[in-house]
Amino acid sequence: MDKKMRVGIVGCGGIARGKHLPAIREQGNIEVAAFCDLIEERAVDYREKYGWPDAKIFTDYREMLKEDLDAVYVLTPNKAHSTITIDALHAGKNVMCEKPMAKTAADAKAMLDAAKETGKVLTIGYQNRYRPDSTYLKRSCDNGDLGDIYVAKAHAIRRRAVPTWGVFLDEEAQGGGPLIDIGTHALDLTLWMMDNYQPESVMGSVYKKLGDQTETANAWGDWDPKKYTVEDSAFGFIKMKNGATIMLESAWALNSLEVDEAKTTLCGTKAGADMKDGLRINSVKYNKQIVEKPELDPAGVAFYDGKGENPDVIEQQVFYDAVMNGKDVVVKPEQAFVVTQILEAIYQSARTGKPVYFDEK
Repeated sequence: MDKKMRVGIVGCGGIARGKHLPAIREQGNIEVAAFCDLIEERAVDYREKYGWPDAKIFTDYREMLKEDLDAVYVLTPNKAHSTITIDALHAGKNVMCEKPMAKTAADAKAMLDAAKETGKVLTIGYQNRYRPDSTYLKRSCDNGDLGDIYVAKAHAIRRRAVPTWGVFLDEEAQGGGPLIDIGTHALDLTLWMMDNYQPESVMGSVYKKLGDQTETANAWGDWDPKKYTVEDSAFGFIKMKNGATIMLESAWALNSLEVDEAKTTLCGTKAGADMKDGLRINSVKYNKQIVEKPELDPAGVAFYDGKGENPDVIEQQVFYDAVMNGKDVVVKPEQAFVVTQILEAIYQSARTGKPVYFDEK
């Protein structure tokens, strides 16, 4: 039987409840030994709900870091990611940090440096890489099936689905709105497929056009305009050093019927691909245009020797294997750092009205 990995959870909010804790339980070889939250009652509640009755409760993560833990999960608002992660790494803990890596590129760079200094595992919660369509497409890209991928689109568009709970609408706590929240997933997928992490320049446009509205038809109920301090949509035009172009679109609220989230479109010299109607790969064969839609049996594309296709559970298994068995992580912190750099550049470009050049950063 595999050895249990003892972990501590910092931040008992929606992402812990909706993603990590259910997946940790299903993975089976991870033991939550500590819960930490600024609100003690919330940490106690999570301990009871998820069935680790012997887990210790903390309101100060620095006290939790004194415990005998293999890893720490950083599941807090974005502004706290860097500080907690760096402290955990220097305390000898491996870290799973939720996306985005950090609120700013400087904070993300400090996390990356700490991981290199300590030699501990650091990975970021981009679970969409583990979906069957994503893993199939990544294999196709790595095999050269699409050729040179020179145009791509990263899609993260909602029509009316603004998260109204927690600190999602708080620019100071999160660093932004849909761009840093869901645009980050789409950009991560796109860069990963292209295996291209060398941006040259970015132009960005950021809009807050709908946040002051009151009759919103929002999926989670009307938002409070007084608390809405982030953008409702953001768009980026990214030029890579090899000449490739990426167009990033993100919105929580946009008057559009084209709704896609955590998806990518790729155009290469041999073929193209998109996730608009399942995974579709388009090419030319025998002088005819063709479209292929693969049957996505998860057994053929899983990242580990196990059953099931839940990306959240696969994410936990990959992290477990990295910490306990010395295997490589799939989401490398160096990659997540570039995602944060580009997101920050889109915000910066939107503020100044000028392109951001990375050789000058």
